Amino acid sequence: MPSHSYPPPQDWGHYGEPEPEPPPPEPPARPRDGMGVAALVLGLIALVMFWTALLGVVLGVLAVVFGVVGYRRVGRGEATNGWMALTGAITGFIGLALSTAVIAAAVAFLNSDEVDDFRDCMRNADTSSESQECVDDLRERYW
Repeated sequence: MPSHSYPPPQDWGHYGEPEPEPPPPEPPARPRDGMGVAALVLGLIALVMFWTALLGVVLGVLAVVFGVVGYRRVGRGEATNGWMALTGAITGFIGLALSTAVIAAAVAFLNSDEVDDFRDCMRNADTSSESQECVDDLRERYW
């Protein structure tokens, strides 16, 4: 056996064939920010239109749902507008709460004894002057 040893030969691939090019890198995925934008827009509209009860409730619920979905996308790295999604969910929730309060106040008003008295008065009124007295009486009770 010889006293010195040589390192193993290097694998240089096939002579004369070019090395294959690596595949091009995939372009970065575009952020999916649509849910956050929709949540903010719907939340702001719900906040402004809460007094129209139905619009406030529907748009508020949609804003909360879109805001939660958009915020979860941010957590998974699919979107970049977390503040927008969160703001939309919060404004949607506030609009929903205000609309619910308007609906509760309207139901309480319509089920009150004063409104029942007004309805009875209007049913028993035969002339326009008697109807006007019913309206005046209701107005005095509330305003």
